[in-house]
Amino acid sequence: MNDFSKFFKDNNREEEHDEWLTLKLSVGSNNSHDPNLPSPSVPIQLEAPHHQEPYFSMPSPPPPPPPVPQNPIICHQNSDSAGPSRLVRARRSPAQALKQGKTETVPQLYPWATTRRAMVYNLDYLLSNGIDKISGEVQCKRCEKQYEIEYDLQQKFMEVALFISNNKHTMHDRAPSVWMNPVLPSCKFCGEENCVKPIISKKRTINWLFLLLGQLLGCCKLSALKYFCKHTKNHRTGAKDRVLYLSYLGLCKQLDPKGPFDV
Repeated sequence: MNDFSKFFKDNNREEEHDEWLTLKLSVGSNNSHDPNLPSPSVPIQLEAPHHQEPYFSMPSPPPPPPPVPQNPIICHQNSDSAGPSRLVRARRSPAQALKQGKTETVPQLYPWATTRRAMVYNLDYLLSNGIDKISGEVQCKRCEKQYEIEYDLQQKFMEVALFISNNKHTMHDRAPSVWMNPVLPSCKFCGEENCVKPIISKKRTINWLFLLLGQLLGCCKLSALKYFCKHTKNHRTGAKDRVLYLSYLGLCKQLDPKGPFDV
């Protein structure tokens, strides 16, 4: 066989192969529209299958709560709840400004009193200056005689301090009945017992140290005890037993600043 015949034979084979391939594709395309014909042996996948989204989704986490302020002063109720808004007021300081024309200083009425309202000298100062006797004016409720009673400073103060030290844990910041209703001295003129009361006039002239040593502070009105707490920077609201308790410990603290008289 020469080269020309060989070329012609190969060319015929290529044409037959092309015709066979075209026929096969045509038959496969027709089978896809005729349900009675078998499908091609090898299916052709044109695109990747899509992932079906789920019918539900996970809920997102709730947002973090807002920061709480450090020192809230005003608190309002929730608008959905019933009732008006309520203000929470901070506790007032016991120190308040004096009224117009008033000053913290007053004339010194007693050797043991300072020029500041409701303030006395401490025990060391008094003893070092020879002040060891404390006197005050009293009046009998029966015969109405007025006279002066004198107390020994150290002896009487030790009695008060010892009573506080032994009973403070049971007082619960309240004055006991022996302070609320003190036993009064007997009258040296008529001899009547429990009838001599201290003379108390204006608040700024009260002889505080004399009343402390005689344990007669309970004879003061509530307004006078509040006056003492006001000018000694103590909380002065509440019932009389509370304010009287603060007055006793406040005066003892003035006499002995290092003693067990903290409130």
